[in-house]
Amino acid sequence: MAKCNNQLPETGFLRLPQIIGDPKAEPPLPPLIPLSKSTWWAGVSSGRFPKPVKLGPRITAWRVEDIRDLIQHGSQWTKENDQGLNIKNKLS
Repeated sequence: MAKCNNQLPETGFLRLPQIIGDPKAEPPLPPLIPLSKSTWWAGVSSGRFPKPVKLGPRITAWRVEDIRDLIQHGSQWTKENDQGLNIKNKLS
């Protein structure tokens, strides 16, 4: 789907391999955020990374908007941001 940050769609969802990459996929998916799966899930649990959205019983995805904010603001991502507050409003 998306190969780099500026190719992310305006809205939609990303699955975990699209975020952290999958070198075994055909064609290989480069990572947007180069982390291991366990590091990603630990960050989700701690609130460092956005919470996923369940699209079905076995389908988990993340909002493109949340991933874009995480890429742009990095360590400034907070639990409040995941609850719908815009980080730009927090910094103003």
